[in-house]
Amino acid sequence: MGFRPDTVQKAAEVCGSDKFDELLEYLVDGVKDKFELIAGVGDRLEPVGATVKLEPLEYERNCVSSEASPFCDLDIRRKQSKRIQGQTYWSAYKVLKNITTSTSSSSENEDGCTTAVLNKKTTGIKVKIGRTYIAKKQIEEELPPACVHHGKMKGFGIPGSPLLKRPTQLDSLMLGPPYFYFENVATMPKSQWDTIKRHFNGVDPEFVDSKYFSASMRPRGYVHNLPIEGRKQILPTPPMTIDQALPQTVRYWPIWDTRCKLNCINTRRATASLCNEIRNRIAKHEGKSLPLHEQKFILYECKRWNLVWVGPAQVAPLEPHEIEFLLGFDKDHTRGSSTATERYIGLGNSFQINTVAYHLSVLKPLYPQGMNVLSLFSGIGGAEVTLDKLGIFLKNVVIVEIDPKARNVITSWWKKTKQKGQLISKDDVRKLTHDVLAKLSHQVGGFDLIIGGSPCNNVSGNNRVTRVGLEGKDSSAFYEFPRVLNIVKQIMQGRANR
Repeated sequence: MGFRPDTVQKAAEVCGSDKFDELLEYLVDGVKDKFELIAGVGDRLEPVGATVKLEPLEYERNCVSSEASPFCDLDIRRKQSKRIQGQTYWSAYKVLKNITTSTSSSSENEDGCTTAVLNKKTTGIKVKIGRTYIAKKQIEEELPPACVHHGKMKGFGIPGSPLLKRPTQLDSLMLGPPYFYFENVATMPKSQWDTIKRHFNGVDPEFVDSKYFSASMRPRGYVHNLPIEGRKQILPTPPMTIDQALPQTVRYWPIWDTRCKLNCINTRRATASLCNEIRNRIAKHEGKSLPLHEQKFILYECKRWNLVWVGPAQVAPLEPHEIEFLLGFDKDHTRGSSTATERYIGLGNSFQINTVAYHLSVLKPLYPQGMNVLSLFSGIGGAEVTLDKLGIFLKNVVIVEIDPKARNVITSWWKKTKQKGQLISKDDVRKLTHDVLAKLSHQVGGFDLIIGGSPCNNVSGNNRVTRVGLEGKDSSAFYEFPRVLNIVKQIMQGRANR
């Protein structure tokens, strides 16, 4: 099975060209809601009951296909057989998770190709293992598009589109106040999101990509009990394309670099040696058209590292102030409180302000006199900045952040923006016992919002070394969020019953 190059390019802009697993799932989910069955080669999609020709060709991932090939550069293949998380990966086509086996009736003709009659009982995408075919079951096929994992990433609605209802009604125990808002990377395995959902008593995550709110992609999942009706954007709206966000680079952009959105901003940046290599590769062909294979290499690295053109044949990583702008922070938000490396790490782990503000905007009419906020895993203050930009008065804010440099960023912002409320700083979420939370709740008069995003180190698709899930050393901190939430709800319920 394959996809046209333009289809893959669009998917790569969403997922990142270096994230093979997520890219494949995105491609599958992007078309499965339109057809009961996907089969054949190229973008030829066939309905149930059709007879299709399945060519037993083998391609390697990232190879350059010939013009005669119906396949594009992306090839769904694993070179070696191995077991990963209980699933077997064969050397032909990758077998996706959550599959149901179903052998289609098939026959081999004289030219060596297989003709298969598609089984009406199977839905999903056919993958080849030798001469046997199995089909991936359409997961969440009964759910609305907003709930489909790695779908269009529009959540329960984005600006300019109708809002959708929650797939399942909130349990009475999860109704606010206090309201809660938890964030993490959307590209973690679905099983991990199922665990998160279970710890929030069945609240469905809202998967949203910040490309609908800014000039950069940032696919994230948000678990919250906020109202959905009445969402509004921060005005003025931010630049939505690279040209608008970084106009000073437009004159240097080569015609073959067709990016209009930057990839997801992370904690790493490209090395100077890579930028020099790209410059040298272009210099070798000065005065001539750059060969296609060189264009592909450079474009791949530019997407992977979010490189932008800063001069003729010269690329460079984004500067911290440019990342601040793309994420919705004011210029120099992180400057002076941390080193350059720490600024990249803090920004890479932060909220995209405009996206989160769209969700939190429903709180403004509910709290005209201001809010008391418990901010867990506060980082560089994405939650606080978002609420402030929405015009919500921050009466009392308790930040909980283990990194002292990040706490300094928030403290500095609090002073620079002349906040009138009270800022209380804590260093470790694990120290928030029942007694500590009861004392804090009494001190501020109860919490209206609990917000934060736990470390994604062990669940992110960028981490191929210690991606062990929510049980990992860093990402296991997730469990502190629902623990704290439950304690705060008990404390506030006890106060209400007095």
